[in-house]
Amino acid sequence: MTERTGQPSERSGSTPASPPPPGPAAEHPRPASPSAAEPAGSAGPAGSAGSAASAASAASPAGGCCGGGCGGGAPAGGPELLTLAPPPPVSPPRPVGAKRVWPRSFTDRLTSPLPGVRAMARLAREGAMRPMAAALREEIPRLPFAPGPMPDPDAGTIAVTWAGHASWVVRIGGLTVLTDPVWSRRILGTPARITPVGVAWRDLPPVDAVVVSHNHYDHLDLPTLRRLPRETPLFVPAGLGSWCRRRGFTVVTELDWWEGAELPAPAAGDGARVRFDFVPAHHWSKRTLTDTCRSLWGGWVLTAPDRQRVYFAGDTGYGHWFREIGRRYPGIDLALMPIGAYDPRWMLRPVHTDPEEAVLACRDAGARRMAPMHWSTFLLSGEPPLEPLYRVRAAWREAGLPREDLWDLPVGASRVLE
Repeated sequence: MTERTGQPSERSGSTPASPPPPGPAAEHPRPASPSAAEPAGSAGPAGSAGSAASAASAASPAGGCCGGGCGGGAPAGGPELLTLAPPPPVSPPRPVGAKRVWPRSFTDRLTSPLPGVRAMARLAREGAMRPMAAALREEIPRLPFAPGPMPDPDAGTIAVTWAGHASWVVRIGGLTVLTDPVWSRRILGTPARITPVGVAWRDLPPVDAVVVSHNHYDHLDLPTLRRLPRETPLFVPAGLGSWCRRRGFTVVTELDWWEGAELPAPAAGDGARVRFDFVPAHHWSKRTLTDTCRSLWGGWVLTAPDRQRVYFAGDTGYGHWFREIGRRYPGIDLALMPIGAYDPRWMLRPVHTDPEEAVLACRDAGARRMAPMHWSTFLLSGEPPLEPLYRVRAAWREAGLPREDLWDLPVGASRVLE
């Protein structure tokens, strides 16, 4: 049975209006070349990663989270936040696999206009979407790559393994969840990956679910999805279900922003369930010449039976949504945040956070720890390959956050959430 969804949930009476997006942030200056003595990555207990970012700590509200000690995880700030109404309760879980009918377009969800002809002409004129050849020669061999055995956590423990780009293996509530799985060496319109996949497909445990943030080729990879059994549950943005079903997947759950669904976590016992909530992002969607914004985009909050939470931000620029996510889903234990594909800023600021903005977004969301992603895998923009690592480390340090809470993993490395 197909359910007709006449209006997106953000416009329904069950959810309050969201705050308007802020104006553009001040441009972050590019730091001087990092010292060659700084390690490119580590698989040790402290991990590694970062950059220049006094802007992040200055712009972040005083006493912001993402470093422990905040308790509830709600965004910190001045006294005016004390007058905010309590967040709405999470939505009742949607039925897994239900078919729904959506609006033809989600263009009204954009928080910035899409680039037009003039922007494309400027981009072609400047040729700024690829790092300089010297940086590629010097830095690609130093990109952190340290695959190791995956942890085997119990049902009450969360573990994450970075396969590269936005692809993670998340073990939560006894389930194995893949985020935006891309195991292909090459994606359409992009040079081949510059680091191998961090986890061999044959080494994956049985996959219990997949979450997809949006339909861009570097996040929704059909050759990778075809490796999965067709009964694997897929959690996807509104409007993307028919694409998945046409490719044979039988358990496809489409969600709007602020909606959630659940899967049983048998290993956790007593009817325990893992919840999958779809949350907003500052981005867009497009896969062909005719489907711009025909499906939604966003991130995912995964909540374990014991209420531990992992926030997978997907692909996003910086903006007002992070505070609202933290308000509605307090106590995020780990945020998987994008830090790359940000240069040139005049073009990519609305849709890709730079390292300083990623740290600020993590604090806005009230997350206790952050694991950087969306760098060191595909060459999508003009910054030098190692720059996101140096800048996020500097931003984290200048924000005064505990070094051990920055999980700057090499591709292929894992960390267990104690």
